Formats: sequence, C-alpha cells, structure tokens
Amino acid sequence: MKSPFDGADNPPGVAVLRFGDAVLPRPLTGLPILGTDLSTVPGPYRRLIVIGADADLAAVLTRLLRAERLDIEVGYAPPRRTPATRAYRLPSGRRAARRALGGTARRVPMIRDETGSVIVGRADWRPTEEGQPIRGEAVVDDTVLFDGDAAGIAIEPTLALPGLRAALPGAGPWRRWIAGRAAQLGTTGAIVVRDGVRAPRPVRRSSFYRHVEGWLLVR
Repeated sequence: MKSPFDGADNPPGVAVLRFGDAVLPRPLTGLPILGTDLSTVPGPYRRLIVIGADADLAAVLTRLLRAERLDIEVGYAPPRRTPATRAYRLPSGRRAARRALGGTARRVPMIRDETGSVIVGRADWRPTEEGQPIRGEAVVDDTVLFDGDAAGIAIEPTLALPGLRAALPGAGPWRRWIAGRAAQLGTTGAIVVRDGVRAPRPVRRSSFYRHVEGWLLVR
C-alpha cells in the first residue's frame, strides 16, 4: 500500500524526536526536530519518528499512553539494530529512516507494566544480588514459568498476538519461550530492567501485559 507521505518533499504532520548524539539520517532532513522534553509530545503532529535507543522509543510510547494519544503514528529509526528492531522486524540506519517516513502505520501489541511504563525490546527480572537467584513464582497467563528459584527472567514484546513472550535463561540459547497476554512475578525481591534501564528499587510483585489498545507502528 502506498503511503500518503510517499513523494512528499515536506510531509505534513511529521516530526522527529532525536535523542542523545544520534545523527539525523539524510531522508529526515528538513523535518521539524523536537526537543527531548516529552511534556511537549505529541504536539500538533500525527506521526513522530524516534531516533535513539529502545529506551527512548519506550519513553515516547509511555508518554503517548499516559496522554491517551495512541492515535499518533510512531516510526523508529535507530542507528543500529536493537532488540526492538528484532521484535518488530524493523531495519536500522538510513533504511529505517526511509521506512519511518514513507511506511504505513498499523496497530501492534503494546506491552506495559503496572506502573504504566511501556517496553519495546526487552524487560528483565533480575536478582537483587549478583550470584543469588530470584525466589518466588512467575506465570505467563496460566502457565507456570518457574516456582522456586530462577537466575532471571526475560520478557519480550511480539509483533503478533498474544503480545509477549517470556523465558528463563538456559546454558546457551534461551531454553523455552512461553507466549501469552501477561507475565506476572511474585518474589521475595527482584530488580526490574526495562529496555536496558534498571529500576532504582527492588520489587516484590511485577507484571507486564498487553494493553487494551495497541500502538501505531510505521513499518
């Protein structure tokens, strides 16, 4: 399907959110560049293109979720491949910029936690102390992921329903992924890591689940 932006020299309603020292790809030259103060998002735009890391994309989506603006289209143009590009089968670099500008948006599952924070690449439940296990129980929907001790748990969003998958680490590749709508943990203590950003305090309960409404990913 041809995008309404194809062939436009200055597409209306499109702006770029550039984080850190990310270089602006040439296909996005001439578009409005927004600051990283997310209190200004989404503004008057109907499509936002994020240049940065997975945590930056997650922060933008968290802002749109809390502002109840999931009608905004979101493109992602990271300089290199990330867990989110693998999860959503996206390119990186200049090719990603062209796709984010000229692609078509469609709804994909939005994975969030009980704090209202979105993840786009990967979340982890980790022990509070190095070398010690997580003690407790984790389930994905009605399937028990572990009951007792675990070295850690990984949670990833998926492009299609039911929306996420979770696994325990094995001796090599991930041992077994279990797909579902929600992953929940009850524990004596664990650290939550969202897209590489470590939470400041341990938790005893944590959950990641598919939001009732997906987000509009440009692909």
